Amino acid sequence: MNLFRKHIKHFLIAISLLLATTSFAQSQQKTRILFVLDGSKSMLGRWGEEQKIKVATRLLSNLMDSLQKIDNLEVALRVYGHQFSVAAGNRSCEDTKLEVPFSGNNYSKIKSALYDIRPQGTTPIAYSLEQTKNDFPACSNCKNIIILITDGIEECDGDPCAVARALQKNRVTLKPFVIGMGLDLETIDAFKCVGSFFEAKDAESFQNVLQVVISQVMNNTTVQVNLIDANGEPTETDVNMTFYDHHSKAIQYNFIHTFNSYGVPDTVPIDPSLKYDLVVHTLPEVRKNDIKIIPGKHNIIAVDAPQGMLKLEMSGLNEYDDLKCLVKKNGDLNIFHVQNFDETTKYIVGDYDLEILTLPRTKVSKVNIAQSHTTKVFIPDPGIVTIFLPAKGVTSIFVEENNELKWVYNLSENTTRETIVLQPGKYRVVNRGLNSNKVIYTKEKSFTITSGTSVQIKF
Repeated sequence: MNLFRKHIKHFLIAISLLLATTSFAQSQQKTRILFVLDGSKSMLGRWGEEQKIKVATRLLSNLMDSLQKIDNLEVALRVYGHQFSVAAGNRSCEDTKLEVPFSGNNYSKIKSALYDIRPQGTTPIAYSLEQTKNDFPACSNCKNIIILITDGIEECDGDPCAVARALQKNRVTLKPFVIGMGLDLETIDAFKCVGSFFEAKDAESFQNVLQVVISQVMNNTTVQVNLIDANGEPTETDVNMTFYDHHSKAIQYNFIHTFNSYGVPDTVPIDPSLKYDLVVHTLPEVRKNDIKIIPGKHNIIAVDAPQGMLKLEMSGLNEYDDLKCLVKKNGDLNIFHVQNFDETTKYIVGDYDLEILTLPRTKVSKVNIAQSHTTKVFIPDPGIVTIFLPAKGVTSIFVEENNELKWVYNLSENTTRETIVLQPGKYRVVNRGLNSNKVIYTKEKSFTITSGTSVQIKF
C-alpha cells in the first residue's frame, strides 16, 4: 500500500509540472473538462483491496488538487446510476445528474460530491452522454472535453457511440476519452467507437491511465504541414488548409499555410484526440485522409503539392470584356477552375485542357504545368465585325472549318445592328427577317476576320 501511495505522489507531481508548463500555451483558450463517472451498483465491486468507487473517487479527488493550479481551466462532474436503487426496484434509465456544474474554483465542491456518491443504480451511459450537451455553457473560445469513467456496459438500450458522434458533429465537445475499469474484451470493443479508449486493469494502472488522459487533454500538441514540391522539398506555401474530423466530417481548423521567421513551415496548435482529413486548397485541391496526431508531440504532415503557374495572354489588344478560361484536368470533362484572362494562377504540376471563352471558343489541350515555372499560353488577337440588318430578324454567325459550318453566336432578334468580337477565321452570317414567312427569304454573307481588324457586313 505504501508503494501505491508513492506512485500517487509521483503522479501528482508529474501532473503539477505538466500543468505548470502548459498554462501559458493555454492562455488563449479555456479548457473545460467534464468528468462523467459511473456511480452504478457494479462500482461497489472490489478492485484489489478497495471498491472500484473508492479508487475512482479518491484518485479524482487527488487530481482536483493539481488541476486547480492551472489557469484557463474549468471542471465539472456528472454522475450516473447513483440516485435510484436497483435492489429496491427503482431502476431508472434516466438516473444521471450534473452534480457540480462548470464554474471557477469549484474543486472543493467536486471533492465533496465525490465523497457523497453511493452506487446503487443501473448504467444509462448513452442517456448520460446525451445530457452533457446541456452541461457546457456557451463559449466562443473553449475546448470542451468529456472523460467517461465506467466499469460496465450500457444497460438501457441506448447507443453511446451514436450519442458521442452527435456531440462531435454538433461541435458540443471534442472526441470523448473513455477509461474502462476492469472491462472484459467484448465490452472494451463496444466502447472503442465512443471515444479514445483506455483500459485500466487494476487500481495502479487506473492511476497511470488517468495521468495519460490528462496529459493528452492538457498538452500543447502542434502540427507542421510540409507542402512538398516536385523536388521533394517543403517549399510550397501561401495556400489555405482545412482540417476535418475524419469521422464526423465537421470542420475543425482552417489555416493559411505560411513560413515562420526561420523560413520553415509554421506550426499550428491542434487537438490530438481526433483523426483528421486534411484538404489543401490548391488548384486542384489535394487531400490526405485518416491522419493520426501523436499527443504532446510536434507532428509533421507531408503533403505532395508541387505547383507551377499558368498565364493566358494575347500579343496585342484584348477586345473581350471579362474573358474567362475553363480549366480541366487533361482528359477529364469536369471543370475545376475558371481563370481570368491576363492573370497568372498557380496549379498543381501536370497536364491540363483549356477552353477559353472566345468566339468561337479556343481549345488548347495538354498544357503542361511544371514546378515553379510559368507556362504562357498565347491566343491570336481577335477582330471585330459589325452587322447591319434591314429589319429585326433571326440571325446567326457560323465559322467555316474543314468544309463544315459550326455555330458561333446568335444575334439579338430585337436589334438591327450589333458588334461582335471574333477570333480570326472565315465566317458566314445567316439572316431571315421576322416578317418573312418563307425559307427562300434566308440571306447569308461570308466574311473573314483577321487579328486587329474591323469588318462591316450590311444586308
